[in-house]
Amino acid sequence: MTVTQEPQALTFECETGNYHTFCPISCVAWLYQKIEDSFFLVIGTKTCGYFLQNAMGVMIFAEPRYAMAELEEGDISAKLNDYEELKRLCLQIKRDRNPSVIVFIGTCTTEIIKMDLEGLAPKLESEIGVPIVTARANGLDYAFTQGEDTVLAAMAARCPSKEKEAEKEERNAIQRLLNFGKKKEEVIAEESEYVNHPPLVLFGSLPDPVVTQLTLELKKQGIKVSGWLPSKRYTELPVLEEGYYVAGVNPFLSRTATTLMRRRKCKLIGAPFPIGPDGTRAWIEKICSVFGIEPKGLEEREKQIWESLEDYISLIRGKSVFFMGDNLLEISLARFLIRCGMTCPEIGIPYMDKRYQAAELELLEKTCQEMGVPLPKIVEKPDNYNQIQRIYDQKVDLVITGMAHANPLEARGINTKWSVEFTFAQIHGFTNARDVLELVTRPLRRNNSLKDLGWDKLVKDAIG
Repeated sequence: MTVTQEPQALTFECETGNYHTFCPISCVAWLYQKIEDSFFLVIGTKTCGYFLQNAMGVMIFAEPRYAMAELEEGDISAKLNDYEELKRLCLQIKRDRNPSVIVFIGTCTTEIIKMDLEGLAPKLESEIGVPIVTARANGLDYAFTQGEDTVLAAMAARCPSKEKEAEKEERNAIQRLLNFGKKKEEVIAEESEYVNHPPLVLFGSLPDPVVTQLTLELKKQGIKVSGWLPSKRYTELPVLEEGYYVAGVNPFLSRTATTLMRRRKCKLIGAPFPIGPDGTRAWIEKICSVFGIEPKGLEEREKQIWESLEDYISLIRGKSVFFMGDNLLEISLARFLIRCGMTCPEIGIPYMDKRYQAAELELLEKTCQEMGVPLPKIVEKPDNYNQIQRIYDQKVDLVITGMAHANPLEARGINTKWSVEFTFAQIHGFTNARDVLELVTRPLRRNNSLKDLGWDKLVKDAIG
């Protein structure tokens, strides 16, 4: 079914209804590292365990804070008591690791056998004395990065609404220690750098250096970030009160945004996402406009970043890119690459929330008009067989796809890039735009090098 608005508007289609993506339980890979006092318990079958072992094999040198609770025949046939088994595991986790929070990650199997994790968790929590957060991350209902979305939505419900007096005193004591040795005038000067505005909480799991970069970018505009969801520690979750403003940094967090608005009565700032110099500037400008602040120096900063990227942009200018759809970052990445001079005939995306991504879609349209290129077709839940036919017909220069399709496409002479790499790379903010282009241009640079050496002809002869 195709819904077409007007000739110059974006075209949306929906094809198969299937998710051809990485499994969402892989969100554990980056969340357990981000939330340092957490422990993630994935409840599923041996298949889930094998997947996690392979997905996280790159992190074997870090001590993991996650485990698999493998369901056996006795669990599935209801011969074992779910509550007693989970209690035994949670007590072992508490004894061995003593985390501040245990996160139950539900899988396809827990959905199919109707295991009531949400019902079990409160009783278990009161009995063992450790907070238990339950999140569904099954591949039946969710695409790759939506696993993080379900976890953050569950944690949003746990954010404190009012600080206790003891916590206030503790924070004040910490602040006094931080200010120790500073002159009173210096402390006042630091606070005066910020404009008086309502509290702002940002949501989305990012590496600590990127969190610092975005926080400092907003500080330059006089905007103070009151907290991040998730925080480095579960015990430091941000305070959320009715009327607080929230802004997302990733396009796949629509459930978290909905939870913050409906359950916590926060006000969502609908902005493009801070990916690429154009997106980062638009994100900051939108936050500034909501607080009535005139942005300073953003145009010059963006221009400076674009100039520093010219060596990469010259490699992709005039080339075409096709997104098969995997991690829900497709709209933002396509918009940035179109600004770099590429064309994009089609953006495949597993799930499209037009309300949450409204500002990003608007910026995509504006970018295409300014660059004088056709608007891409957006295909939700794309059929991969049909997509491959379109890739052949359109003779695209680069396909950004999931790992399952990369090698078969490469064998047919089509340049590919794994979409999963953009999930794990640092791609947000002004300074990380270079990392995005490093990933995008790598297959093009590699194949250019092979051509120079004459290897491309050898490979084609070997294939057939």
